[in-house]
Amino acid sequence: MADQQALDEVVEFTSGLIRIDTTNRGGGDCQERPAAEYAAERLAEAGLEPTLLERTRGRANVVARIAGTDPSADALLVHGHLDVVPAEAADWSVHPFSGEVRDGVVWGRGAVDMKNMDAMILAVVRSWARQGVRPRRDLVIAFTADEEASAEDGSGFLADRHPELFEGCTEGISESGAFTFHDGSGREIYPIAAGERGTGWLKLTARGRAGHGSKVNRENAVTRLAAAVARIGAHEWPLRLTPTVSAALTELAALYGLGTGLDDVDRLLEKLGPAAKLVEATVRNSANPTMLDAGYKINVIPGEAVAHVDGRFLPGAEQEFLDTLDLLVGPDVEWEFEHREVALQAPLDSPTYARMRAAVEEFAPEGHVVPYCMSGGTDAKQFSRLGITGYGFAPLKLPEGFDYQALFHGVDERVPIEALHFGVRVLDRFLRDA
Repeated sequence: MADQQALDEVVEFTSGLIRIDTTNRGGGDCQERPAAEYAAERLAEAGLEPTLLERTRGRANVVARIAGTDPSADALLVHGHLDVVPAEAADWSVHPFSGEVRDGVVWGRGAVDMKNMDAMILAVVRSWARQGVRPRRDLVIAFTADEEASAEDGSGFLADRHPELFEGCTEGISESGAFTFHDGSGREIYPIAAGERGTGWLKLTARGRAGHGSKVNRENAVTRLAAAVARIGAHEWPLRLTPTVSAALTELAALYGLGTGLDDVDRLLEKLGPAAKLVEATVRNSANPTMLDAGYKINVIPGEAVAHVDGRFLPGAEQEFLDTLDLLVGPDVEWEFEHREVALQAPLDSPTYARMRAAVEEFAPEGHVVPYCMSGGTDAKQFSRLGITGYGFAPLKLPEGFDYQALFHGVDERVPIEALHFGVRVLDRFLRDA
């Protein structure tokens, strides 16, 4: 069992990491090294030998290994990212990089995404060092840079250039799972992620004939682009159920007394009410236009117009995504990937998933654990290149009114101290004999 010092340290470390501004604006504009040094120092104090690695100066990653008691067992990767998305201080109740602890809550950017989990990992590892605890299997601890952008300086760099550090790892755990989802009727649901949609960030380029804005122009690049964007935005993607999403729907339907529920999925989603949020974004591929760029003067028709689209595809549905985009974009617009990563799916019948479920149920017996698929992606995509199966497991017990998913990248991001304590206890329980 995690000791009292671990419960104190998880709060201290969450706050301390938040105070280190690791804002990732994309395009290489981030410095994770101070946070990496903070984490490495605390691992070293626990008797580990952390390694700091950089692809680009200042974009540091930390990797350390804990030897398990069973040398024949496969290793487990436990990873969290150090960078965060931008935050506008004027929009917040407290400064987003203050790490303020007030009224039992730790405030700041990264409180749930995901410096809280980084702090939990550090607190558990240090507690083990004090108690002389060793896990059953080798654990590889990794704190990464650049997850909030391309991961080229983070997990992608580690997987491509330093695979030897992850030797023996067959499974991994990271963010976005085992948090409390309140359904509004008193039920507490704990979704554990066993899949991710693939990432397809697209750049659309329309070219035409530049000219005077007062003249007839049948080759207007803006018109061509606008038509393609409108078709993409209006497209109704067909239903595609993966094994993980099917299992999630089946368990939720049973929980709400709705039978198997898979005959009419859209109708089932309506009946699930708020709980539908856990699955509604993962029953289909999606493509959402997000950015437009064209022209430089109102009376000049530009020769080129550009748009960006956030595309996501389910495991097994990538080719359908590609073929559909070709049709929707049409012959007058070109498209290319700005960033592309695989979709993931993890087995639900594995001993690791069973142990994660058991750890949550031990400390939240009133909760209902269900599998789910993430609508977005994590560093698990890059680590999958090494044959590592990824799960989302960053446990938090949240009170009613703390909307975990809304706080991700949101204003006034924060995490209750009791949620951190729960996370440490569950993570400790799981990792000891994972």
